[in-house]
Amino acid sequence: MFPFFYQFFKNITGVFRGRKNWLWLGLIFLLTFVIVESGLDWFWFSHLQSSFWRLWFFPVVIIGGQLPILLPLILWIIGRIKKSFVLLNTAWASAQAALLGLLLSSFFKVFTGRLHPPLDYVIGVSLDVSRGFRFGFWRGGVFWGWPSSHATVSFALATTLVTLFPQKKWIRVLALGYALYVAVGVSMSIHWLSEAVAGVILGSLIGKTVGKTFARRVK
Repeated sequence: MFPFFYQFFKNITGVFRGRKNWLWLGLIFLLTFVIVESGLDWFWFSHLQSSFWRLWFFPVVIIGGQLPILLPLILWIIGRIKKSFVLLNTAWASAQAALLGLLLSSFFKVFTGRLHPPLDYVIGVSLDVSRGFRFGFWRGGVFWGWPSSHATVSFALATTLVTLFPQKKWIRVLALGYALYVAVGVSMSIHWLSEAVAGVILGSLIGKTVGKTFARRVK
């Protein structure tokens, strides 16, 4: 079978299988409720709308969207040139984790319809819409909303790499540093804090599941 689809559907169900995973999934909903109802979403967003933060964190919108595509491709090319099964396996695992992150986060977005932060935010003028959900089907599209796809995909990718190479500290630092940068960045621009937090947990579950699956291919 094409390596990209290795245990594909089993990995999807694996994210929702087991008591520990269900506890983590429950935590996603609990933290979202607490952050939204406490007003922390609006507080975080409204207090981080400065040119300084925008300068350092706005690039995550591009980085978070392109790296999950470029990294697997680069690993695959190098793996083919060096004829390295480990690199090729990492490429396929990374690609599958990124796709599952996008698919699962989009699935939830279709039904939650979360209103996005105001793109034309003005201090003292913009209304607090952080509690705005439009539950139903396709009422808010799949780009904006809960959870953040940027955060989900970045942590799915990072956690997959960490799971595949548990002894490589430099991979852990770079991968998780990148994922955290993306999650924090989108939480002050195109997503609410609660959406980023939900994406971090969901993405980590996806990465752990995919990483363990593909790790068995090299044993």
